[in-house]
Amino acid sequence: MDTWTFGWTLALIGMGGTMLVLWILSLLILLIKKLFPYRPEEPAAKKG
Repeated sequence: MDTWTFGWTLALIGMGGTMLVLWILSLLILLIKKLFPYRPEEPAAKKG
């Protein structure tokens, strides 16, 4: 394998791996959002 082939292969595998990790992280974030939905706090007592 010559230098250019190795370089392009390494670059494509690196970019593909990065996209795969980002996809997995987005799925993890969606899962966490479903497990712990956002609920705004109710004001405890109004001052005044």
